[in-house]
Amino acid sequence: MLTIGYVRVSTDKQAEHGVSLEAQEAKIRAMATVQGADLDVIVDGGESAKSLNRPGLQKLMALVNSGKVEAVIVAKLDRLTRSVKDLCGLLELFEKRKVALISVAEALDTGSAAGRLVITIMGAVSQWEREAIGERTRDALRHKRGNGERVGNIEFGYRLSSDQQHLEPDPAEQATVEQIRHLRSQGHSLRRIATTLNHHGHRTRRGTEWRLESVNRVVKQHAAATQCSKSA
Repeated sequence: MLTIGYVRVSTDKQAEHGVSLEAQEAKIRAMATVQGADLDVIVDGGESAKSLNRPGLQKLMALVNSGKVEAVIVAKLDRLTRSVKDLCGLLELFEKRKVALISVAEALDTGSAAGRLVITIMGAVSQWEREAIGERTRDALRHKRGNGERVGNIEFGYRLSSDQQHLEPDPAEQATVEQIRHLRSQGHSLRRIATTLNHHGHRTRRGTEWRLESVNRVVKQHAAATQCSKSA
């Protein structure tokens, strides 16, 4: 019977926060040593925890389903998944195959009923916290946009006003935006619109010729602004 260590990072920047692949593996191996278990480690580098469709995790699940695994060790619960739904599915699979899930950071072991309860509650609280933060961020950005304040990059067609906080229309860019809208309403393709803009001497904010991608960004901005106006 195998004990499997699972490690994951989504970006290289995570190494700065103590969750590098090497740091995770060191914690897992220390736990395996304490338990006297022989360990194999599965790695998912550059993989998000938003879904279970990861090469390493799929390999892990196949091993669990084969009945060859006794325990799975992770350095922290969110290395395995950030979704309560996915966590519950994994716990059901592990319980069915009599596989214990051990999280080093949270000191949890689903080998017991209490451990399974606590790990499910912690996953639910973590997801609630992420969703609450997301809602607060969206509300703050919506408030700023409603007040005409700058949010992120300045959309084509606008510029910073003299107070360096609010936005105001840029006449030259607005003229280009209007031509894009007009051509799009006539059914022209993005590539055809780019060609027409270049033919009439229009240039992007960087002074370069228009391309399909840059026209598409303006079209999407217009569509998003129209949708927001309807919602309001």
